[in-house]
Amino acid sequence: MAKKQGNREMPEMNTSSLPDLIFTILFFFMIVTTMREVTLKVKFTVPSGTELEKLEKKSCVSFIYVGPPTDQLRAQMGSGTRIQLNDRYAEPREVMDFVAQERTTMSDPASQVMSMKIDQNTQMGIITDIKEVLRKSWALKINYSATRRN
Repeated sequence: MAKKQGNREMPEMNTSSLPDLIFTILFFFMIVTTMREVTLKVKFTVPSGTELEKLEKKSCVSFIYVGPPTDQLRAQMGSGTRIQLNDRYAEPREVMDFVAQERTTMSDPASQVMSMKIDQNTQMGIITDIKEVLRKSWALKINYSATRRN
């Protein structure tokens, strides 16, 4: 205890509310922080465009990534174009199961949007295959990711 002016002692600081404060701050950061859900296994450079719209309801969006494997996985997977669904590579025919699985996890399955993030150098054949499978699985709302052209 610190002494102040003569015989009077300074009272100790009350730290009983400190754990409550720390847990409140911790709880705040746990709610606000979002974690990356998917580890990208393909690399892509999205094309640019002029007529772009932002997605409103991001909770109903499922992503399909299309492009060549990343540099770390190129030795194993080759340099051809690959499709990534969540954290695994897939073939076009597996997209239907992916759509059904994603639809079950959504609160409003009718507003499901399939967002395709495709490398700008990808050939249209694989994109057409994916679109046909999406059509068969009744995933008719398709979004193509792009950056704004200057």
